[in-house]
Amino acid sequence: MKKFELTPDMLTISGAFYPRGYIFIMFADAADAARVAQEVDMLSGPESASMLLTAESVLRDIGRIDGASNVALPSVGTEGATVHKYIDLARQGYSAVMVKVANDEDAKRVINSARKVPIAYGQRYHLLAMEDIE
Repeated sequence: MKKFELTPDMLTISGAFYPRGYIFIMFADAADAARVAQEVDMLSGPESASMLLTAESVLRDIGRIDGASNVALPSVGTEGATVHKYIDLARQGYSAVMVKVANDEDAKRVINSARKVPIAYGQRYHLLAMEDIE
């Protein structure tokens, strides 16, 4: 498991969170998120190492919110609405797992691991579209 680090390639030109080539899934139970991250790491190579994000990390790094602040983010289309959803869940204590996927086979492996526990919300970020993870 890698430490989450927000990098410029995870943002659009306007600065919205849009990590192309990644899957981002949120879980109500932090232990479930940790189990999924561990399983993904066992089944994938080091280039697909998972990143576990606490609720605080989602708020701070993805939502750019400090503490319990209620600062509203600007709405930037679909990616803006998605970040708002992440923030809403993080404020309720939800954790996330983020994994780089190179192809559909990698994505299926991650999604199959995640589906073993209840998924709150998830997205797979393609080059020009987001795919809901259900």
